Amino acid sequence: MRLTILGGGGFRVPLVYRALLDDHAEGRVTHVTLYDLDAGRLAAIGRVLAEQAEGIPDAPEITVTTDLDTAIAKADFVFSAVRVRGLEGRAADERIALNEGVLGQETVGAGGISYGLRTIPVMTQVARRVAELAPDAWVINFTNPAGMVTEAMSAHLGERVIGICDSPVGLGRRVAGALGVNPAEAKLDYAGLNHLGWLRGLYVGGRDQLPRLFTDDAALTSFEEGRLFGAEWLRSVGAIPNEYLHYYYFNRETVASARGAAKTRGAFLLDQQRGFYDELASAQDLSAFAAWDRTRLEREETYMAENREAVSAGERDSCDLQSGGYEQVALGLMRAIARDERTTLILNVRNRGVLGMLDPDAIVEVPCHVDANGPRPLAVDPLPGHAAGLVCAVKAVERDVIAAAADGSRALAVRALAMHPLVDSVSVARRLFDEYQSAIPDLAYLR
Repeated sequence: MRLTILGGGGFRVPLVYRALLDDHAEGRVTHVTLYDLDAGRLAAIGRVLAEQAEGIPDAPEITVTTDLDTAIAKADFVFSAVRVRGLEGRAADERIALNEGVLGQETVGAGGISYGLRTIPVMTQVARRVAELAPDAWVINFTNPAGMVTEAMSAHLGERVIGICDSPVGLGRRVAGALGVNPAEAKLDYAGLNHLGWLRGLYVGGRDQLPRLFTDDAALTSFEEGRLFGAEWLRSVGAIPNEYLHYYYFNRETVASARGAAKTRGAFLLDQQRGFYDELASAQDLSAFAAWDRTRLEREETYMAENREAVSAGERDSCDLQSGGYEQVALGLMRAIARDERTTLILNVRNRGVLGMLDPDAIVEVPCHVDANGPRPLAVDPLPGHAAGLVCAVKAVERDVIAAAADGSRALAVRALAMHPLVDSVSVARRLFDEYQSAIPDLAYLR
């Protein structure tokens, strides 16, 4: 089986390859094509993967290319992990938004809208090329903003594009740990949009274990989300929110923390990854994998640091740094489709009426049954009013971003910014758009 990774010079590619190296079953991936526009980054990640493969006789073969059509043509699966304008663009998204006093995070609020506006045209073209050159391939989308990008690509690929995220499975694993149950035995009742979902139940043997968590303050605040949101608020909500909802529930505190930080998250990662890639380029005798793993650990330790600082949640625990995130979701998804290894995964797929307040083609993040025919969303209970209202508001913004990208419409882009729950002024939205367009050449098409 042949896998293509778009954004193959990206920092997280070795996580995917590590998962592939652990798979020795019949029908596994035997060839990986890495595609990237940056040949230097491809070379660096190629070195990391070569070290990972040492001593593994059936390690998937690696080829690299800077030609999109070559990368796609023979693929059975295409992983999309593209970052348009790189971390420089993310740092600009954050800086410009924070200067206006609003959130600039890469998938949430103004920053996510800017990111989507420059990413959707690129990924729409990718979708067209996959549809033409590899019509039987499945596209597994990691590219952020994942829900928005998956929905834009689905106009050309239908249900053969599936968005994935590691946040829901990570949340489920941490809640299971707090409850003292085996995550592999737990069934998650989770629903929403990408980076905007809630865990409403965790079932073991048909019985929901979440109510007993709400009665135990020590257990409820023993994991990342419990410390971020606090026991009182979690009981009020009656669910465990995805960690990204912290940007909504504690927006003022998070914006203040971000504005007071020496560097934004994007600026930190930009400097960190420049150092990593420069180090590998200048030191050919260096262990590429050791350098990568050291950088990865620092990246994980500092994840959402501004949010934890905003509510005095402290440092991340070692259990919160556990691997097995989006790469395991991707591998499980591929196995289910390619080998008919039936499973249940939380994925970003067409709604098909699962969330009644959204139309059937809206991309939602819900549990899905997956087999050789692909994913099928499972029925879930309706979202409560406060959650449904937020989902509808954010989905309307996503639709405006997709339409703005398709039409090249400045007016729709400004409307998306103005209507987002985390942007509080039409005037601010107009200034944000003008600043983003001035700083990011990819947005020049919006008129």
